[in-house]
Parts: sequence; C-alpha cells; structure tokens
Amino acid sequence: MKRAALVLALLALLVGAWAWLASLSSIDDLLVASPGETLQAFEDDWSLLWDNAAITLYEVAVGLGLAVALGAAFAIAMHLSRTLREAAYPILVASQAVPIVVLAPIFVLAFDYGLGPKIAIVALICFFPITVNVLDGLRSVDSEHLSLMRSFGASRMRTLRTVELPAAGPSFFSGLRIAASVSVIGAVFGEWAGADSGLGRLVLLGNDQLQTPRVYAGVLILTAMAVALFALASLAERLSCPWNRPAERTQ
Repeated sequence: MKRAALVLALLALLVGAWAWLASLSSIDDLLVASPGETLQAFEDDWSLLWDNAAITLYEVAVGLGLAVALGAAFAIAMHLSRTLREAAYPILVASQAVPIVVLAPIFVLAFDYGLGPKIAIVALICFFPITVNVLDGLRSVDSEHLSLMRSFGASRMRTLRTVELPAAGPSFFSGLRIAASVSVIGAVFGEWAGADSGLGRLVLLGNDQLQTPRVYAGVLILTAMAVALFALASLAERLSCPWNRPAERTQ
C-alpha cells in the first residue's frame, strides 16, 4: 500500500506539472496537449486508437516470444560450446552498434509492409538482452554445485537441466524485463519505417496532421503497454523464482 501510494503521488505530481506546462501562454497548443485534451482524444478516437494498439501489441507479443525462444536457445548453445561462444559472442556484441533506426527501413524494404518486418525488428531488438542475460546466468552457477553433480555421475545435459537452467532463471527474467520494455520501441520504429497500420504509424500521422491530443493519447498507450509488459515479466519471475527475493527476506 505504501508503494502504491508513492506511485500515485508521483503520477499526480507529473500530471500536475504537465497541466501547468500546457496552461502557459508561451506554449503553443500544437506542441503540448493538456491532460484534458488528451482525455478527450481518448473519448473521440477510442476505436481508432484501440484498433491500432491491438496491431502493435500483436507485433510486440510475437516478436518478444521469438526473441525469448531464439535467444534462450542460442545462449544455451554458446554455454555448451566454447568454440561457438568465442566465435559468436563478439559478433553478438558488435551487432548492437548498428542503430535500429538504420535497420528498420532495410527490413521493411526486404520484407514488404506487412507484419513480418515489424515482428522481425522487435525480435532483433529483444534478442540481445535475452541472450546475454541467459548466458551470464548459466555461467555464474556455483562451481561447488557443478562439482557435486559430477561426483554423482550426472550427465552434462542432466546438470544443465537440473542445476544450471534453474540457477539462470533470475538472469533470464532480468533480460526479459529489459526486452519487454524495449520491445514497444522496436515495434514503433518498424511502423515508422513503413506501415499501413499500428499505433506508431497513427502517432506519426497525428504529428504530421497536427493532431496533438491524439499523439499524446497514442504515446500514453504505448507507455502503458511497455509498463504492463514489464510488470508481467516481474510477476512471472515472482511465480517462477520465489527464492529470488532478497529484499523481502531482509525486511
């Protein structure tokens, strides 16, 4: 309850600052929409906003799911194969030097304007945090646990299944929270690069058409989407890794 009260107080403070800024005579209404105007845009354009938000959410969900499956599998493969790890890890890190805003138009040109390139962009932007965190989690297992499994004659795959994968759970969810937060950014970049639907495209068109309240409403939905995905990842961690709550144990 204390945490919820603090969050609500901070939100109220931010909304108050937003309303004050929008009320200044020196601020053009075309640049900043007030909270009241944004709420009115939700009411007037709800169907339009909802339809496009559903498309963006679908792109995010599928792309994030692909990143989780492929990233976790690739991390396990690098963990099991030192040769693959030494060859692929530098390339994996170097791939992050290429801005997604550069890759997005290339994906759209290569795969047309459908959902495919947007999903691929989301998967690409989420792949790195998933892979790196899972790999770090697998490689940080206590050596004594591994020695104990070897003394019992456990096979490499059984050790992976019963010791290393469970131990890597918290690291996986750390990567998932990061990926969930940036997945919405990937979808928006994909829609900006070329799309005929989606909330990112709607925000871009609203900005070009000087529909400032609609733009703010779209941005708020995108923000809520990212926060909700982050919260779902945190909830999944609490359910899957109940032992990983050091802060609660010390209170």
